[in-house]
This record gives sequence, structure tokens and C-alpha cells, in this order.
Amino acid sequence: MAHILVLDDVVDAGILLKRILERKGHEVSVFSEEEEALAFLDGSGVELAILDIKLKKMTGVEVLEEMKKILPELKAIMLTGYPTLETARESLKHGANEYCVKPIDKEELESKVSNVLEA
Repeated sequence: MAHILVLDDVVDAGILLKRILERKGHEVSVFSEEEEALAFLDGSGVELAILDIKLKKMTGVEVLEEMKKILPELKAIMLTGYPTLETARESLKHGANEYCVKPIDKEELESKVSNVLEA
């Protein structure tokens, strides 16, 4: 299974994702601060990042850009509670593989994670 990094400014949301994904056998590291997530990434073996688009200091898209500089092959799924065509387009343009709308549907998340990791 994969090592997944979750970054969400709402700690409880990150913990919920961790529980869902750990039940599927993944190793999950949860962060609520952008800097900590970026610092952790280098040399961590993370294969997939799940990033909220609305964060404290940066946007999820900006974090994704920085993560891709550290780990170009990193796969990513963006999360948002405010879906718009523009945020979807922006995320995909910067290397996101998938997009999920909050509140997260457990089956949808599991399916998208599986699909992205297999791609």
C-alpha cells in the first residue's frame, strides 16, 4: 500500500481521511500546517498528497506547486468545500490527478485514491 500525505487546515478532517485510508492499508501522515507538510515530504517516500484547496497561509494549489518541485512524480488529489470549474482547472493544470468535493464520500475517496495510485 501507499504512503499518503494529507494536508487540511481542519485537523479533524485530516484525521477522518487518515482513518478511512488506514483501513485500506495505507500509511497516512496528517498535517494542518503547510510548512510542516512541505518539510516532511523530502525523503519521506510519500506517493500521494491529498490537499485541501483552502488552507491557512497558502492555497492547496500553491502547496502542490511547491511539492512538485521537491517530488516531481508525486500524485495529488485536491479537496474543496467550494467547487468551481476554475479551481478544478487550476488544480489539474498544476499537476493534480483528481479532485474531490467535501463533504468527502468514503467510497468516492477510496475509489479515487485507488485509481490515482494505479495510474
